[in-house]
Amino acid sequence: MRTKTKYEVRNRSERSKQRRGTARSETSVPSVVSCSTIRARLCCLSWQLLLVLLLSLGGFTSTAQTVPERPESPEIQAAKRILATQERALGPDHPNLVLSLNRLGLLYLNSGEHLKAEPPFVRALQIIGQALEVNPRASVISLNNLAQLYQFMGKYAKSEPLYQRAIEIAEKALGPENSITIRALNNLGTLYREMGDYQKSEPILQRALKISEKVLGPEDSETATCLNNLAALSESIRAYTKAEPLYERALRIKEKVLGSENSETATCLNNLAALYKRMSEYAKAEPFYQRALGISEKLHGPRHPVTAASLNNLAELYMAMGAYGKAEPLYQRALKIRETALGPEHLHTAKSFSSLAELYKNLGSYTTAEPLYQRALSIVEKARGPEHSDTGFALDNLGQLYHAMGEYRKAESLHQRALTIFEKAFGLEHKDTAIAAANLARAYKSLGEFGKAEPLFKRALEIREKVLGPDHLSTATALHNLAMLYQAIGHDAKAEPLLLRASKIKEKVLGPEHPDTAQSLSNLARHYGNMGDYERAGPVCERALWIVEKALGPEHPATASILDDLGDLYQVMGLHTKAEPIYERVLRIMERTSGPEHANTAGALNKLGSLYLEGSYYTNAEPLFQRALSICEKVLGPDHPNTAQSLNNLAEVYRMGGDKKAELLYQRALRIREKALGLDHPDTAET
Repeated sequence: MRTKTKYEVRNRSERSKQRRGTARSETSVPSVVSCSTIRARLCCLSWQLLLVLLLSLGGFTSTAQTVPERPESPEIQAAKRILATQERALGPDHPNLVLSLNRLGLLYLNSGEHLKAEPPFVRALQIIGQALEVNPRASVISLNNLAQLYQFMGKYAKSEPLYQRAIEIAEKALGPENSITIRALNNLGTLYREMGDYQKSEPILQRALKISEKVLGPEDSETATCLNNLAALSESIRAYTKAEPLYERALRIKEKVLGSENSETATCLNNLAALYKRMSEYAKAEPFYQRALGISEKLHGPRHPVTAASLNNLAELYMAMGAYGKAEPLYQRALKIRETALGPEHLHTAKSFSSLAELYKNLGSYTTAEPLYQRALSIVEKARGPEHSDTGFALDNLGQLYHAMGEYRKAESLHQRALTIFEKAFGLEHKDTAIAAANLARAYKSLGEFGKAEPLFKRALEIREKVLGPDHLSTATALHNLAMLYQAIGHDAKAEPLLLRASKIKEKVLGPEHPDTAQSLSNLARHYGNMGDYERAGPVCERALWIVEKALGPEHPATASILDDLGDLYQVMGLHTKAEPIYERVLRIMERTSGPEHANTAGALNKLGSLYLEGSYYTNAEPLFQRALSICEKVLGPDHPNTAQSLNNLAEVYRMGGDKKAELLYQRALRIREKALGLDHPDTAET
């Protein structure tokens, strides 16, 4: 049986940043990452010392001159004129300038010009200076604005103490039970959630909800926001049964207070839909996404960036369902909206390029996907800088594409750079650092450099166990990755306990009938088959197939994956008459879902052809191998390792028939593997 490795990768093509109802003083921001616990003490310091310490962490530096110039919006131009007028009339340090400075900073932030947003935010705080507690509302807003900017820029060491200082001022000046304190708590709690520090996040978010219910009432819009934040936390730790009623209650409140066609109601609909998508309950998710899209189109119009975000959300659902034909026009429409409304160099436009690239990668259209990923990387690197975490995610996305294309050295270089960025931005023990380490390990494994891969896979596992816990789903993925490496190098005894533990985690967290649980069972069955323990392998694999067919249907690609494993099991057991109809079914599913000229279809052709070859049905095998080779050459290119495998398969048929063409095919396969994998790779040696 062949080993089919499924590694965890991270794609940031279109995260659900828009759908979280997180409470922010002025504007919401996307995810952030870790900082050390010692910075928690900064909130107790004076403003002057806090400023000095933040300067030591990188400083309040005006780097606006490094931002490529582009025409500023009329709103920004007007805000600058108002600020200049006030400066002439009041002087450069008058407290009345604070509001105008914050407004200008927010306009830059919302337009994606984050480096230009920093100086006005910093200046607003410098003007307030000693008077932070004299005007607490303005002080808290100013602190939160700058904290959110740093959070968005990946300067997490600066963000945390600003949020903490905002809470301290709000509680001291306004009392522990008021709406401003609620928002400040939500900001810090959400920051910790996004950092992966769930133990810090939960009590803060729980406290915000308790205050909101007491002060504002159980059906206030702010209470709904607190519920959304807690639900998002539960979702982050895969506690889906806890998240669902929280999201549902938040939606009911928003509908009652704001109406059924309000933008915040649409956010709640997106939240609930995204949860159902993660639970693989696609039939429940679709109407919520569709309703949210309808609200966006009605409120904002069909060409607004908010509508583009809703289109992307629905497209992501169709991607998860394998309905690529439905996803593509939605992604294309979202990209067109963003290019027109926001400009070709905006970060949200980059997300659309990445989303569309991910679609084409899944379709096997790698040459179409590559320039889109490259364009996304160029935009992000230009806007964020070469060492920002978002640049790291864009590098990882492109690296994953090169891995699929068989260009493992290119993938290695990109993943190595991404890992370096994440280590610097997030720290050595962050969940995203673990993903980057696993992706780099995956490249080394494909190159046959197992000695380099093992410590990286181990490191990813150790980080997840420490940061997320021993029973987290991401820990299960790390266990599986390490197990697959051990299988590849023949250490099956090391692999089995890892697979067993991963399967138990999935069943405990997701339930016994979840598709991901089925995949873990199939992985375990494949291991038993490799060990020759067919009595255990058969029932486990059949159970996995029953689960996935029930959850996703008989024609889903995930069903085909487990069918493929069952076919492998029957083949290695010598039960060719059982394996044949299963492989034929896998081929039909792949042709229907991926297309007749997809790499997945080529894989299914090779599997069925190999079965016929093993049974000495050479005339049946030959056309299947020829078609698989044609697809690989067209889709993957003439120098891809999968093309080499197809050449080997066809050469074997010719060899068995005494055809001299076999030698030429073997030689070509050897040249490809030497070039792509190196002289010392096991596949090269096998050729």
